[in-house]
Amino acid sequence: MVVRVLIDRKIKERGEADFLNCLRQLRSKAIGSKGYVSGETLRVVDDPQNYVVVSTWQSMEDWKDWERNPDRKRINEDIERLLVRPTVVKVCTHG
Repeated sequence: MVVRVLIDRKIKERGEADFLNCLRQLRSKAIGSKGYVSGETLRVVDDPQNYVVVSTWQSMEDWKDWERNPDRKRINEDIERLLVRPTVVKVCTHG
């Protein structure tokens, strides 16, 4: 079953360049991962420090494998240091 993952992050002021660099690193690694279908990065219009990444995976197992990936974990730790609040992750399927 295909899953969509919504990752909501709010970055600190002046952290945008480092944050976007980390996102590019994650995306380049995710693209080569089993089950990765697509991804996009959205910026909240009325809260420009708030970003939402939407990625699509062929299965929950594929997403979980990526979530446990050591490279992803390392980059995600770098991202967490740039945030004003913890990341919120929601895994969704079609209703």
